[in-house]
Amino acid sequence: MSPIPAQIERVAAALASLVATADSIDDEWTYIHDMETVWAARLRAVAAGRPAEPPPGFEAAIDGLIAEVAQIADPHRAIDWLSTLPQAVLVALGEEAW
Repeated sequence: MSPIPAQIERVAAALASLVATADSIDDEWTYIHDMETVWAARLRAVAAGRPAEPPPGFEAAIDGLIAEVAQIADPHRAIDWLSTLPQAVLVALGEEAW
């Protein structure tokens, strides 16, 4: 697997971690699972259309973002990060966020 898809799979795992943290908010169950599904698919699609070599600093950015996700214990903050993480990854890839 080339570097970008491998990093995107790490991000997908981080999204799953955020969902696990946010799952205790019953009123948001559908929203958080939809966010995971849509963002993981979007990031994989973007990665598939990119050159094999990541932009400079991409892997370090992903490492930093995943380290930040690992510190999130509050379910509401996890919900916020379900949109923050993918946007930051898009920026790190040199793609337009939103």
